[in-house]
Amino acid sequence: MLARLKWRGAVASFFAAAAVAMLLTPAKAQAPSGQPVTIGFSMALTGPLAANGKQALLGMKIWEEEINAKGGLLGRPVKLVYYDDQSNPSTVPGIYTKLIDVDKVDLVLGPYATAQAAPAMPVIMQKGKVFIILFGLDVNHEFNYPKFFAMIPTGPDTKPSFTDGFFEVAAAQNPKPQTVALVAADQEFSRNACDGARDNAKKTNIKVIYDKTYPPSTADFTPIVRAIQAANPDIVTICSYPLDSVGMVKAVNELNYRPKMIGGAMVGLQATVFKRQLGPLLNGWVNYETWVPAKALTFDGTEAFLKQYQARAGAEGVDPLGYYLGTWGYAYI
Repeated sequence: MLARLKWRGAVASFFAAAAVAMLLTPAKAQAPSGQPVTIGFSMALTGPLAANGKQALLGMKIWEEEINAKGGLLGRPVKLVYYDDQSNPSTVPGIYTKLIDVDKVDLVLGPYATAQAAPAMPVIMQKGKVFIILFGLDVNHEFNYPKFFAMIPTGPDTKPSFTDGFFEVAAAQNPKPQTVALVAADQEFSRNACDGARDNAKKTNIKVIYDKTYPPSTADFTPIVRAIQAANPDIVTICSYPLDSVGMVKAVNELNYRPKMIGGAMVGLQATVFKRQLGPLLNGWVNYETWVPAKALTFDGTEAFLKQYQARAGAEGVDPLGYYLGTWGYAYI
């Protein structure tokens, strides 16, 4: 069963803001007219990140429709201008250059995911644009760009946040685990999350005895799992992107590897498509989630949005739950 990290304050703040915005917008408004306010961004609609990117986009499209039905912005209609970045970071700079220089959008928003947001930063900084991104982990650490904002439920201590719950659960075990293996994809999100895992290992006094990265193009995870198994750690923390996460789960099960705990910061396992694909193979894994069905996290408008989202998800080929990014896409824009 997947363990769930409950970033209640962050989630509550964003849903509350979304709910308040809905309440403050007049129910009946004059139809917007004139030149639309254009909002541009790239989104992963194909490739490994598409399961999550499609969720976010549907949430954003619902916002676009609702805001136009209520009069638009400044009396003008809103129009989303977006391109598929194919889950490929190399496409991102060209997309944002086109959005700003050719499409001349009024506002730019970030793509989904750390690996996509980071390559957009030089273009955004050169153009001097305000930039709000969706679920990018510590993207601005090296750039230190003052017009940057991130929509992510991690709180101020960003890097350790994705594995904080994992190590908290590990430290509470009796007997307490003494050693940990860290493995991460060699790209922005996974490296940043693994930096945080090292901090959490130190904080909980669990010794790191294996600490390696693998190329993002890796397809066979059996050698990696065998190497970890040979190191014989008590627990294993994995920082991965969707296809890596699936590959790791399958390799661990095929080798019948059973450390005391395994999981951590594995992106993708929150999506229904991967949960269905892996099914019982996920039993025993401890991983982060960003939403739990708690009353404290439900506000006016939350349930109504999810009903609308879920009614459309099937027809648009989108994850029917939407808890991971559909809600965030709506609140983020």
